Formats: sequence, structure tokens, C-alpha cells
Amino acid sequence: MKDKIITALCFSFVIMQAPTAQVRLPRLIRDSMILQRDSKINIWGWASKNEKVRINFNGKNFKTTANTDGKWLLQLPPMKAGGPYSMHIDASNHLVINNILIGDVWLCSGQSNMVHQMKLHSVRYADEIASANYPEIRHFWIPTMTDLNGPHDDLPGGYPIAIGWKSANPEDVLEFSAVAYFFAKKIYEKYHIPIGLINASVGGTPIEAWTSEEGLKQFPTIDATIQKNKDTSHVNSVTKKPPNADPKQTDPGMIGSWYDPGYVPKEWRTINIPGYWEDQGIKDLDGVVWYRREIDVPASMTNIPAKVFLGRIVDADFLYINGKLIGNTTYQYPQRRYQIPSGVLKPGKNIFVIRVINNSGKGGFVPDKPYSLIAGTDTIDLKGYWQYKVGEVFPSMRGNANNFSSQNQPTALYNAMVAPVINYTIKGFLWYQGEANSSRATEYSSLQPAMITDWRNKWKEGDIPFLYVQLPNFMEVNYLPSESQWAELREAQLKSLSVPNTGMAVAIDLGEWNDIHPDRKKEVGERLALAAEKIAYGEKNIVHSGPLFQSSTIDGNKMIISFTNTGSGLIAIDGDELSQFAIAGADKKFVWAKAKIEGDKVIVWNDNVPNPMYVRYAWADNPDNPNLYNKEGLPASPFRTDR
Repeated sequence: MKDKIITALCFSFVIMQAPTAQVRLPRLIRDSMILQRDSKINIWGWASKNEKVRINFNGKNFKTTANTDGKWLLQLPPMKAGGPYSMHIDASNHLVINNILIGDVWLCSGQSNMVHQMKLHSVRYADEIASANYPEIRHFWIPTMTDLNGPHDDLPGGYPIAIGWKSANPEDVLEFSAVAYFFAKKIYEKYHIPIGLINASVGGTPIEAWTSEEGLKQFPTIDATIQKNKDTSHVNSVTKKPPNADPKQTDPGMIGSWYDPGYVPKEWRTINIPGYWEDQGIKDLDGVVWYRREIDVPASMTNIPAKVFLGRIVDADFLYINGKLIGNTTYQYPQRRYQIPSGVLKPGKNIFVIRVINNSGKGGFVPDKPYSLIAGTDTIDLKGYWQYKVGEVFPSMRGNANNFSSQNQPTALYNAMVAPVINYTIKGFLWYQGEANSSRATEYSSLQPAMITDWRNKWKEGDIPFLYVQLPNFMEVNYLPSESQWAELREAQLKSLSVPNTGMAVAIDLGEWNDIHPDRKKEVGERLALAAEKIAYGEKNIVHSGPLFQSSTIDGNKMIISFTNTGSGLIAIDGDELSQFAIAGADKKFVWAKAKIEGDKVIVWNDNVPNPMYVRYAWADNPDNPNLYNKEGLPASPFRTDR
């Protein structure tokens, strides 16, 4: 179905490019847009060939003529922040764009942690959402679209998700990227200039999908894939999948109405929530598992607003209470927070049934998340033993090599979601991505600088700021020094600071072991804003980063580590001894080390390693309490000296 939608959109895109007798604007240029201050502003569009186009804006007139292809572009002179303004565009027709502001515009891109909207973090940021009243902070959401053949020059029309510039108010801010919003809020509150956010982000996507064909020429293997993907017959051959029956029609639980209060359960087994079913006696099952439990609800919790927290579920779920469908989520990452309509709960016994669908890997309920029924001031804990019964079992797809996804292919997202924006003058880039490349760190250390260069070349605005997030801590804590792909990816990201005019927000203290989408998005956005204040806004005296490894020397049985970005001084943020330092000799067998701060350096040693050569810090998927910071409260980036 997804492929059909994409094909249809591509067709509609071609139709929209047909020349007409009237001037037409790209979909980014519309009411409530924010234009970049203090820079030449591009306004462009389409008309009949050789048609004269006139623009009146901010008291000045401009004119141009469409070329023989019907394309035209006007460059307005730099202007100061301000507004609102209206823009009048005249050719054979007359267009008016209203409520235009001039300020700073940032392109926000990456994968799901840049996608994650405020509504997905509404519990943590309930007060921030309720108090959002920033009409001069505006967000433009670009819908997911791919193309394997070449760049588009406009965004699609007729897409089921309405696109447009939305301002930060309690309703519309729910759709803002949380990271981007908190970045913009911090910048706005300091400089009081309009902030525009153009968000082109798609969950689970690799960096090469966001880079142009020209930007990937230095990678022969990737370039070969790009050329191969232009062959429609090849793409069709790898995307063909066997038809799947509708699980609603084939799941015994749906056929037998296992969610109905009148259903009498037979041969159900016991299982614990939270937890994965593969860890509780169900081996390698991809399919549907039903969970059932009788919950005794006091009268005080009925006939008042109520909600259910079901943590996170892998992958999809449907919640029924007393036979009524309360809510469902189609993929694993959002936390489940369902409102219960009035009249559903009743005093005494209530039947809770959860239908869980898992397509691959471990299925079930993610540990260490909230599982509760809440009404008024009362809470019922939903953790503990439930009854379960397996519904439909899917054919095993484990190890299936056919995993072609258009959105994960090189250039696919650049072509459809970034290329249409490159004429739009911006202040800089915000980038949060890397999880999808975590197994290819060595390649990433070249791919990210290549993408930075590529985007700057496309925008033709010089070395405009590129600010990005280093991956946070994630997955199980390892209490022994170990190897780590996520640590290697963080190192690859760190290397991009060698590219001029870049900044990195360290997030090693903001993750969650069981959630690749951690809740603490405000700190991420504000750390990006600190980097912007230094790099984009020229604040010379600001400390914009935590300590970064600079060099190491050997002094007897000790190693001396020097840092940049020490700020007012190095500290252990919790007041304890420094942790997560490991040391090794020539054999590279790392052991935990003692470490102490001396000035802007850290001294590292282990009495059992008389001839040290290498040091690592926070080198793990999820290091246990890395506590080296500067006094400004910014964490040190993980590093190793044994590159």
C-alpha cells in the first residue's frame, strides 16, 4: 500500500510540473512563512515561458522573467528581522502571501529522534505544551516521500497530511519536533527574533538516504547502489513480497472475540507484564499474543476521567476494556497513554484485554516503563501476572534477506524531501541521526562530513552552521570494559567537529536503556541552542560544549588526559570519584581505572597496569554513570586514545 501511495504521489508530482498560464509558487512559500534575515532571500516558482513576474514586498518592487522552461527566481536583498508583512506577486494572475516574518530559519533533519513530536512527550512536557505561546516560532513539517531516480523541485501536493507553517500554541505545538521546539524556544527567548523550523526527518533512516548523488560519488559501493536503484525492474524484483492475509480475518482471537466480556477463557497460560514473551517460555514467536486480566476498580475511579499507561509495546497493540476498543498503536516506539471514555469503567470487576502484534525480534512489554490505571487521585498498578493465549502465528521472517526499503536507499530522502528546499535561504542545519548507521561507524566518519559538504554546496550559502546530536546512552549497562558499536559511532560523530563551523550536543547522560527514543528532549534542544549561540550567533564567551578529548601523555604508570572546552573547570557532577575510565597496556586488555582531576587535566591509572598506553572513557552502549563534566554542567564526550 505504501509503495502505491508513493507511486501515486510521484505521478501527481509530474502532473503538477506541467506548465500553466499562471504563476505558481513552491509549497514552502506560503502564508505564515519565516524568511531568513540579513541574507539574500530567494523567492522562486513557475510560470509560462518568458512570462514577466513582479513582486512587491516590504515597500519595494522586484521583477524578473521566467525562462523557456517556465522557471523563475528572484533574489531579495538582505532585510532585518521583523514583520508581519504581506507579499504581492503579479504575472497573468495575482497572488498574496500574508503574515510573513523575517528571522532565522533552520533546517531540522535526521531520523526518529528529530521526528518525535511534542505530543509523544506530553506527560513530561505537559506544562511546556500548555504554556506554549510563541507566535513567532513556526514549524513546517515535510511529509515522508522518497524518490530513487533524481531530485524533485517541489514538495508533493495532495498528500494526506496537511503541510504548512504552524506557530507554537498549545494545539499546534503538539506536532512540532520536540528537539527543534526546545532549540527554537531557547534561541527565541535570548534574541527575540522569529525562528522558523523546516523539519525533514524520517524514523529509522541512514545518513546516505539524506545525501545527494553528487555528495556520494566518493563512495563507489554506494554510488553503484544508486545507479542500480534507477533500474525500475531491479527495484520491482527486490520489493516484491508475498501477499499477507489480513490478521483480523485469520487471528483466532478476533474470530472468537477473545476481547468480549462474555468470552470464557480456556487453556490460557500465565505471563508477566512487563516483559518479552520470548523470555517467558514462548520461543521465537512472530505473531499475535493476547493478554487478559480482571482488574478490580473501586467506585471512586468510575464516572470520572481516566487513563491507562501501558509503557511501550513491541510492536503494535489494541487495548480493550469490557469489550470496548480504547486505543491502539501501530508501531513500537510511542509510549502507550490511552484515555478511557466515561462510562467504560464500572465498580468491581473489569476485563482488560490487550492484543499484541509482533513482526520480528522479541515481542511484548518493555520493562522499566509505567503500567497503570489512573483516575482522579487513585492509581492501580497493572504490572504483574496476566493470562495469555497465542492467536495467529506468522511465518518466520528471521534471516530473510529481502529487506529492501525505499526510504533507506541512498539519495532517496534527499531527492524528495531535501532537494525541494535548497533554494530557501536558511541560517543553518540541525541534525539528529546515527542510530541507523551504528553498525558502520568507520564509514559514518566519512559519510557525515561528506553530507555536511554536500548540503552546504547545495545551499550555496558558504559554511553555514551544522549542529548535531551525538548518540545518547542506550541498551543494557555493561559493568565491565567492553567493545561497543554505539561508542564507535559516537566517536565517528565526534570527528565531524574537524569540519569548520560545526557543533555537537553531547547526550551521553540523556538516554534510556530500554528506549531508543528517550524522553528528555528539552536538554537536547537546549544543548543544540548553546552550540548555536557560539557558532551561529557569535557569542565569544559562552561555554557551548562539555569537555572534549584533546591529547594524552604517559607519566610513569599514569596517563595524563588533556581536554578542550573545560569551561570554568572540570568536575565530577555528582561529587563522587570519577567513573567510567578504563586503562590498558600494549595488550589493549582494558580494566577499570582510578581517575582524578588536576586543573584542566585528568590523571588515570591502575596499579596493576605498570606500563599504560591507552585510556577509554564512557566507552559502552550505555556507560554506568559517566560523571566527568565542566562546571557549566555539560558532560564530556566519550572517547578512546587507542584509535
